[in-house]
Amino acid sequence: MVHSEENEDAPRTCPMLKSPDTSQGAGETTGRPPLLRGIFGGVLMGLANLVPGISGGTMLLAAGVYPQFIDGVAEVTTFRWRWRTISLLLCVATAAILAILILAGPIKELVVHHRWIMYSLFIGLTLGGVPIIWRLVRKHTTGMWIGAVAGLLGMVGLAVVQMGSNASADRTGFVFMFIAGVAGASAMILPGVSGGYLLLVLGVYVPILAAISDLKSALPGVGTFQGDVIWNIGWTVILPVGLGVIIGIAAVSNLLRWLLHRYEKPTLGVLLGLLIGAVVGIWPFQEGIPPAVGDILKGQQVKLNEFDALVYAETGRAVEPEDWRVEYFTPVWGQVGGAIVLIAAGMAVSTVVARIGDHRK
Repeated sequence: MVHSEENEDAPRTCPMLKSPDTSQGAGETTGRPPLLRGIFGGVLMGLANLVPGISGGTMLLAAGVYPQFIDGVAEVTTFRWRWRTISLLLCVATAAILAILILAGPIKELVVHHRWIMYSLFIGLTLGGVPIIWRLVRKHTTGMWIGAVAGLLGMVGLAVVQMGSNASADRTGFVFMFIAGVAGASAMILPGVSGGYLLLVLGVYVPILAAISDLKSALPGVGTFQGDVIWNIGWTVILPVGLGVIIGIAAVSNLLRWLLHRYEKPTLGVLLGLLIGAVVGIWPFQEGIPPAVGDILKGQQVKLNEFDALVYAETGRAVEPEDWRVEYFTPVWGQVGGAIVLIAAGMAVSTVVARIGDHRK
């Protein structure tokens, strides 16, 4: 629980985790938990995890339930069951899941077919989160700068590894998807750091969005019921990513609270470095390249079927645009100007959201 400022013997509370009512912890607020704000924050959090560059933690700050959410996760994972805490977490989680299910398909289509436009917007959204962490730092110590350099180098290294990896490799295995879930959840709850961005850098952002979209289309009452599709996606994507998300949120929320209470400046410095380094991995001028017959994608050879459509030789599954290799291209001046405008627009959106969620005011 967050300690009261009225208790002189209590450890100093980090501003990020300070509840608007500093006289009580998040789990002991008077009255009912802010369920409507929890639902609103959950919807924003779901959107954030679909859009690289927007942080789920920032969205919860905007809704005014971030301190309660972090403390609530800490309570539940330490087996302190309170109905007010559980109801808030359920509201946030349910709203986030529904937002993801409804909007995963449209956002995937935008990314696949308008990649440079969406990536430019993602860069702006990411850079717009820098002032959030900068204001929280307040006093810039040596530990903060060391943490910032470490975080920056970590993100640059991750981007370099991603750029040098085989873009056509199959990243849909159970273990890889579990790791992606842990990574996405780890960043999901850190204000200013985007979980969706980490999925993008790991190369599983589009595959996960496609799987969610296909799952929704195979559910009865939404699309045509396809039991085999539901089973396959559930086992290969939903289960490993879900387990990773649960473990990631539980572990990181407790670790974050501990670090911010004891090593606030270096921890905020790392967050700042992660955020600045995030833009390295999403250079906007990339495009999907249609494969040719005989190419290897996801470890399988591409061939033509009887309808002259490109399919995978081993499984017979159609080669979708989200499976294509992504390569860099030289932009024209109009695209450069458009990218600058979109980056500025993304920064403006993040700035507005941050000001709405500035609970210290």
